Amino acid sequence: MVNASAADASPAAPSLREALTFWLRLGCISFGGPAGQIALMHDELVVRRRWIGERRFLHALNYCMMLPGPEAQQLATYMGWLLHGVAGGIAAGALFVLPSLVLLIGLSWAYAMFADTSVVTGIFFGIKPAVTALVLHAAWRLGKRTLRTRFLLLIVAGAFLAFHVVNVPFPAIILAAALCGMIASRWLSNDSLEPSPHAPAARYEAAFIDDDSPLPAHARFQPVRSLVVVAVGIIAWCVPMALLVLGVGWQHVYSEMSWFFTKAALLTFGGAYAVLPYVHDGAVQHFGWITPEQMMDGLALGESTPGPLIMVVAFVGFLGAWAAPPLGPEHVVAGSVIAALLVTWFTFLPSFVFILAGAPWVETTRANWRLAAPLTAISAAVVGVILSLALVFATRVLWPSGFSANPDVPSLVIALAALIALFRYGRGVVETLALAGCAGIAFHLLGRVGG
Repeated sequence: MVNASAADASPAAPSLREALTFWLRLGCISFGGPAGQIALMHDELVVRRRWIGERRFLHALNYCMMLPGPEAQQLATYMGWLLHGVAGGIAAGALFVLPSLVLLIGLSWAYAMFADTSVVTGIFFGIKPAVTALVLHAAWRLGKRTLRTRFLLLIVAGAFLAFHVVNVPFPAIILAAALCGMIASRWLSNDSLEPSPHAPAARYEAAFIDDDSPLPAHARFQPVRSLVVVAVGIIAWCVPMALLVLGVGWQHVYSEMSWFFTKAALLTFGGAYAVLPYVHDGAVQHFGWITPEQMMDGLALGESTPGPLIMVVAFVGFLGAWAAPPLGPEHVVAGSVIAALLVTWFTFLPSFVFILAGAPWVETTRANWRLAAPLTAISAAVVGVILSLALVFATRVLWPSGFSANPDVPSLVIALAALIALFRYGRGVVETLALAGCAGIAFHLLGRVGG
């Protein structure tokens, strides 16, 4: 409990304008993937500005981790909503994404125009092996948090084999894992599927909305209000989708991208790395919007820019429309920008609905976590799928001629160096990619690229 003197020291209510400035700044500096972004948010909101209490922050994070979609962006939306209602939530979530979207559209255009130049070739030659290391590192981080029992390890192995060997669709793996989690929680002992316990919350000075503060009026759960949010979200999805289908047809690339990335947004349990195999399978294998090499380049750009990693979808949309201009070759840039905007809209719209409709209920019913077991199983399955993605990347980059042939030695050297930097020395994503790009240029100057 916070005593009276601590409560008196709580900071003044932040204005909406002050919050908007903060969320825009956060969107511009949010490097480091979800873990780094969440840590940055915690430091700013809980420790430095004292706008949100520690336990309230962790409670919101728990909810966001259970949802499909980018958890860091959802957490920003949640915090903005808690501070300033629906307008604050929409602004926080949008500003967290906007700088990354603008930057990625610009980088996607530069990539499409200049990717064949020698310097760019060298940079991406170095970045691609590092991306393989980053995917492995992501699987390790998620696995360390999730894989506490042999039962969960069996789910990892089953998901890996199902996705990589049997080619079971990603949605089917997610549903099967959830079913396994439900069965385990009902019929097996608690030790077989136990969610990782949260560490005790640290003690901080009183916050504006502290752990024991009463709920703000806008945060109280009202079923009708949540239903209105869901209805508005459905309309916000149906109207542009209907206009696309009626205007250009269901088989048009804009319609296909919008529907595909809607499904991707609803299947991203476990964060951006979890949906990458699904996006890779659809965008590369099924629709052929981009090549496998371009997918890896897009992931590298997403890793080295601020904002959610799932913003790689903007790169996929831009490059897919660039290769087959929907508005004709004379409007290739405009057509590609529209594609990037469409896939971003349909990817992030569900996240806003999940938070604005569900957060009031979460604030009201704090201890009800009936979905913990199936979602823990889903997280385990995601680790197996991510490992499959890492193997695909390693095959294409490190053994371009197949495992029966010799590996590409420069790529292997860069990948091993990136693994050491990430695992042994804990280097950041941007730093690792920058060094890998420099190494790629060096190998290029030595005449080793393309070997």
